[in-house]
Amino acid sequence: MTLQKLSHIFTKIAFKPLHTNLFNIVLLSIFLTLGTTKSYSQEIKNKTTAVPPEKQANTPLEVNVKDLVQVTDSIKKDSVKPKKGYLESKIKRKAVDYEKIDQKKKLITLYNKAELYYQDIELKAGIIVMDYEKDEIYAGRIKDSTGQYTQAPVFKQGTNVVEPDSIRFNYKTKKALVWNSRTEQGEFKIKAEITKKENDSVYFMSGARFTTAKDINNPEYYFQTNRVKFVPGKKVVVGLTNLVIADVPTPIGLPFAFFPMTEKSQSGIIMPTFNDTQARGYSLQNGGYYFALSDNYDLAVLGDYYTNGSYGMRAESSYASRYKFRGNVNLRFENLITSERGYPDYEKKNIYNIQWSHSKDPKSNPSSQFSASVNLGSSKYFQQSINQVNAGSQLNNTLTSSIHYKKIFNTVPQVDMSISALHSQITQTQVINMTLPSLLVNVDRIYPFAPKDGIKKGFIKNINFQYSMKGENKIETTDSLFFKPQMFRDAKSGMKHSIPLSTNFKILKYLSASANATYEEVWYLKTVEKNFDVLQNKVLTTDVNGFDAYRTYSLSSNLGTTIYGTFNFGDDKKIKSIRHVMRPSISYAYTPSFDQYYDNYTADGTGTIKNYTRFEGGIFGAPGQGNSNILSFSLANNLEAKVTDKDSTKTEPKKITLLNSLNFGTSYNASSDSLRWYPLNISGGTKIFNEKMNINFSAILDPYALGNSGQRINTFNFNNGGSLFRLTSSNLTLNYSLSSTDSEAKKENKQGLRNGGRGDDLFGSNTDFSDRRESQFGEEDKVGDDKISELFKTDLPWDMTLAYSLTYSNNNRENRIVGNSIMVSANVDLTPKWKVGASSGYDFVQKGVTFTQLRFERDLLSWRMDFNWQPFGNNESWGFFIGIKSSVLSDIKWEKRSGQDRQLR
Repeated sequence: MTLQKLSHIFTKIAFKPLHTNLFNIVLLSIFLTLGTTKSYSQEIKNKTTAVPPEKQANTPLEVNVKDLVQVTDSIKKDSVKPKKGYLESKIKRKAVDYEKIDQKKKLITLYNKAELYYQDIELKAGIIVMDYEKDEIYAGRIKDSTGQYTQAPVFKQGTNVVEPDSIRFNYKTKKALVWNSRTEQGEFKIKAEITKKENDSVYFMSGARFTTAKDINNPEYYFQTNRVKFVPGKKVVVGLTNLVIADVPTPIGLPFAFFPMTEKSQSGIIMPTFNDTQARGYSLQNGGYYFALSDNYDLAVLGDYYTNGSYGMRAESSYASRYKFRGNVNLRFENLITSERGYPDYEKKNIYNIQWSHSKDPKSNPSSQFSASVNLGSSKYFQQSINQVNAGSQLNNTLTSSIHYKKIFNTVPQVDMSISALHSQITQTQVINMTLPSLLVNVDRIYPFAPKDGIKKGFIKNINFQYSMKGENKIETTDSLFFKPQMFRDAKSGMKHSIPLSTNFKILKYLSASANATYEEVWYLKTVEKNFDVLQNKVLTTDVNGFDAYRTYSLSSNLGTTIYGTFNFGDDKKIKSIRHVMRPSISYAYTPSFDQYYDNYTADGTGTIKNYTRFEGGIFGAPGQGNSNILSFSLANNLEAKVTDKDSTKTEPKKITLLNSLNFGTSYNASSDSLRWYPLNISGGTKIFNEKMNINFSAILDPYALGNSGQRINTFNFNNGGSLFRLTSSNLTLNYSLSSTDSEAKKENKQGLRNGGRGDDLFGSNTDFSDRRESQFGEEDKVGDDKISELFKTDLPWDMTLAYSLTYSNNNRENRIVGNSIMVSANVDLTPKWKVGASSGYDFVQKGVTFTQLRFERDLLSWRMDFNWQPFGNNESWGFFIGIKSSVLSDIKWEKRSGQDRQLR
């Protein structure tokens, strides 16, 4: 810029007012200082190039203040970065005694119940010192008035928590030095004399002990090691390790060990258990491999091997999908060998069992349901299996299974469809009955004469009909023919269609009446034909394949009412009132004769003619021959009472049930030529002692007498010199469960129920040798329960279950008690750590003691020791177990048991 232009600018400024001149002079100074810059020169050039050259000499230069203010500095920025502050985020802190900040030494000191929160660090201790120049935190304990160290630090970073005596931590490098650290990872508790923290994911420890005990400072057992690499949430790798029990080193040790610490399941080897029996020699049981396939399902493959050649294999899998379904599958197979080859008692047999349990969350799809409860296999599996003890399953005579699927179609009318597969197996006779499958379709009721809105009232408006269809394929076979071709050849199938038409109405205001008419049509794919074979001199029954059907109809009606009777004793009485409810009813059913479906055949060589129906033996029965006019009578009773409540704070009387039910029922067949009256059935039940004792009874009374051959004759019993009725049979069952407290019942034995046994320990406790973590007393183990034993404690927790059964029979003048037995199971806590239980019973008919089991258990805090003994009988055996409760160290155990040397039959 030339001096001429600057002089021209200065001249223009000189003639401005004073206050304006001062401001402009300052701007001019800035301009002069920066005027040589390239950026501003280029800007002036751009402004002047718009004026032609010949006019530039006479054109005054205009400089705006805006132009001067927007000048940018072209000098390079300083390459030296400014120093950051000592702290990168706010510090939250507090202490009871004092807080001290030393700006010179860059220290923050907190004393007594000190707390400090910085970034993701939470620290509590007696004293905390933060050096924010070195990026370090120190925390330790302080002495109380008695000279004892208190307020040990609690250091938390993220999800990791450490409780040392003192700690030195650099929050920039994430490294730390910790003295006497205590940390907890899942079920593991770890204590180390010196811990070096390399970063967020790796710790090195020296003089470490790890345990699952509750008290890490005084554990009942621990593993001692001097070299540990600890990765929180993942693993613990240790060097030479020694097991210490009650501060006494044991000879049990490992040169190195690896413990997974992840919260997710991990695949790994399942250690077997060594055992020996007299019948099969030495054995390794329940060894195998666990596959953690995913978060939704897993698989455990287990096996047994015995030195006499016997072996067993099992596959167990559990699966679940949140809010959808869950279930588990168990497949078991055992090859059992008794004695030695060449001996007369040598026997080899294969047994198996399949179990599947599946349940669906109803919220996932309300219109669709699927469930499964399968328990099938060899009839003698639970009696002969050598890998479990479950007396309830052994004594059970029936195995049942069901798989059920149901679909609801939200149409008008609504349609329900269900498909089922059923299985029933009698273990004593080895007879198996299966329904594969069963199809059921129901169409909801249709009211053709009822208004769309409003109440359906009266005979006409209540007329309704519906449709149902049931198709089944039934199979009856035995163990030896199970899933063989003959099993399917003997299958019977059929389909039944039913259309019931009904209505209901009131008579004389208090009588409820109903009328029904039912049309049924049954389809079969196989019928029979009977012919007399002269050569064989017997009647031959031949199966005829092909479609055939029969159709029937029936009529019925019912009339009933409810009668209430109340007996008031006064508000000042303990029993204020008793209410008796009676529900009498009379019903009539008529079924005509369907003789058109009956044919004749020659029964013997003399020409005797008999009739039969080709539909006999069908799964839905056969059409009836002869009219049926049956009049039925029933009376149901219920007794309730209102009594003064023992709780004085309650103003309303307490309602109790005196008699749950007392039912009478009989029928009269008007079409029969003889024995028109059916036996009178009586049944009832009640609950007493705060509904803890359940009593049920039943009896059958026959009005007709017996002939000399023991058959019923058409003569009333009182006309034959007897009483009005003849007691043919009766039964009484009593179940009583009581305990020292009114707390909830013990955990139900679900696996015992699945095996076909009981959910309680009336027939002894259930023991699965493949998993011994659960208590045989059916209670949840509490690791490290710190209850203190009281020597003279009068309140001993106990529970008892009692079952009594009495059965009387007099069908053929035998007049004897055919069943009379009592079963008792009792458990008692002798001390907070000792539990004792027993199950036994007595059969008064056979005059002998029934299954008996004695069980003992000692809670050793982190360990559990138990002993069970069946002193006599076919299941005579005993078993001892001691092991760590925690699932992480469940393989650390020792068990010994005598084999149940059962004979294969």
